[in-house]
Amino acid sequence: MPTLPTLEDVRAAYSRIRGSVHRTPVLTCASLDLLCGARLFLKAENLQRAGSFKIRGALNAVLLLDEGSASRGVATHSSGNHAQGLSLAAAIRGVPAHIVMPKDAPAVKRAAVEGYGGRVTECEPTPEARARALRETVARTGATFVPPYDDPRVIAGQGTAVLELFEDSGGLDAVIGPVGGGGLLSGTAVACRGLAPGLRVFGAEPELAGDAAASLRTGTLQPAMPPKTVADGLRMPLSELTFSILRREAEGIILVSDEEIVRAMRLLWERAKLVVEPSGAVPLAAVLKESRRFAGLKVGLILSGGNADLDKIPWARDII
Repeated sequence: MPTLPTLEDVRAAYSRIRGSVHRTPVLTCASLDLLCGARLFLKAENLQRAGSFKIRGALNAVLLLDEGSASRGVATHSSGNHAQGLSLAAAIRGVPAHIVMPKDAPAVKRAAVEGYGGRVTECEPTPEARARALRETVARTGATFVPPYDDPRVIAGQGTAVLELFEDSGGLDAVIGPVGGGGLLSGTAVACRGLAPGLRVFGAEPELAGDAAASLRTGTLQPAMPPKTVADGLRMPLSELTFSILRREAEGIILVSDEEIVRAMRLLWERAKLVVEPSGAVPLAAVLKESRRFAGLKVGLILSGGNADLDKIPWARDII
């Protein structure tokens, strides 16, 4: 098991990456507050470079590579946002990025990866196919694997969003982040516990990809569920590393339906004027569902990404 990241690691990551990433705004929306019965502080990582929080962890990991390793490039597997983040991080350092993507990854995300200079290899949309294609890519290129979430360097980088959220909000009672593989939520939990030990940290997860909730409930790491949820960025299972962090640091995981995710996404577009992808809307779906739990509290929501496929808006019956 790798060494677990600490608040000091998160702060060091922030010093390392802050000149190359956006300090995204923390926004409020009175109409959403009214709907939820809480004061919401929206950390708009949908406005981050490459369209999501992923650049934070990817860049931290890339900048920590020695010159020899970096010169051979980096590689990963990703359905989109980590692929974009790593491709941009590699471009910032001036090294190659080799990206394994499932065939069903949103077209907008693949186009962005290639736009940042990432070299895409397609695979079937299963964890086994991703792992096999990645092994072949690393063997062929000598690139260093930068995992989407199963890495302390990546987790520490993802936690930097909370440093900004906490400072800009003036303090919070609770933070809710989406959970797929658990890198963002793990970094969030580590940062929150270090900044304010009494701060409540929750994950928000699609019911159709509820392995994280099942893992925490049973105390045993559960495998990935079939990739059916509209929140395509949250289809990966926890790793041993992220599971160990979340078992210790997260208060719980709130499950939401795909219908609730789409409603929250539409509310963010309509009320807050924020283009957020389904995965990024999951925290709002959670606080809407559990409004009694969060009534009257100051709640930070991490809107993880904005790389929505505009050709497949989930509430549109007819696409023009």
